[in-house]
Amino acid sequence: MSHNSFGHLFRVTTWGESHGPALGCVVDGCPPGIALTEAEIQQWLEKRRPGQGKFVTQRQEPDAVRILSGVFSDERTDGQVTTGTPISLMIENVDQRSRDYSEIATAFRPGHADYAYFAKYGVRDYRGGGRQSARETAARVAAGAIARKVIPGVTIRGAVVQIGPHAVAPERMDWDQTLQNPFWCPDAEMVPVWEEHLEKIRKAGSSTGAIVAVEALGVPAGWGAPVYAKLDAELAGAMMSINAAKGVEIGSGFAAAALSGEENADEMRAGNDGPTFLSNQAGGILGGISTGQPVTARVAFKPTSSILTLRRSLNEAGEEIELRTKGRHDPCVGIRAVPVVEAMAACVLADAFLRHRGQTGGGAFAPGQHRRT
Repeated sequence: MSHNSFGHLFRVTTWGESHGPALGCVVDGCPPGIALTEAEIQQWLEKRRPGQGKFVTQRQEPDAVRILSGVFSDERTDGQVTTGTPISLMIENVDQRSRDYSEIATAFRPGHADYAYFAKYGVRDYRGGGRQSARETAARVAAGAIARKVIPGVTIRGAVVQIGPHAVAPERMDWDQTLQNPFWCPDAEMVPVWEEHLEKIRKAGSSTGAIVAVEALGVPAGWGAPVYAKLDAELAGAMMSINAAKGVEIGSGFAAAALSGEENADEMRAGNDGPTFLSNQAGGILGGISTGQPVTARVAFKPTSSILTLRRSLNEAGEEIELRTKGRHDPCVGIRAVPVVEAMAACVLADAFLRHRGQTGGGAFAPGQHRRT
């Protein structure tokens, strides 16, 4: 098993390497009759595209997506729509500089997956990290664009809430601010703080970590399944599959350990359209099933391992060496991780929706009623 696929009914397989001719994905399970164009996918890829500022990698990739299969258009359809067959997407690589990596062809970069890949396979593509590169996430963002079309009533939005030691206070979260600066920052006053911090990091040839928050609005109650298919477990697994992710919290996460039972319980009152929750410590998921509240998560990303500081390591011959990583790298991978986190949330939720519909027909039981709403 190669484990390059995820999802159940909405299933995504990604392919390609950082310095190969192209990368892409195959999305299987997308329902038929959904309007889908390359432009609709491209708008999300633009959010992840490299080279859009001095605080991200300067690799210049247009990330232009092509739909190779799974859509059809003629006079009987209202524009181009999905056919229910596998949708194949391709993104060409046009700005590879493989020579930047010739010095580490037989060296293991500390903090990278070089040694782990070598230990498992006995061979690795050292050019930009090959399959282990975050370049692979472009395909995920493309798949996430299709997933959003499957769940049109759900709004998914992400933000960077911490870079290095500088965190946005929860009470200062303003989602509208995320589109007003290059950091996806939800607090205008934090932007110059992050700029100063990242400028020092960049000039030093070092890197810094970050935390990305994501929330999904409009997820109805009932998505997910108990025990081994919990929505929060699948969401956490999807987030942890993203390059450089090292921790995931759902709702209050680790902070829940400091709460009392009274503080942690999300009390309910009757509302016009079902229960009204007085808090959301659970992050919109109880027992692995969505409650109708916003689904919330936070993902911690480690500092980029590619830095200019000399680090001690080994080579494939087992010799002790010192090396620095040259090339074009993000001083903070968390910045461009925002659209990736959003995409993975979309894919998980699209899969959960299709599975819920397949098992129950959709809808949810309402308190005081014995029928689905």
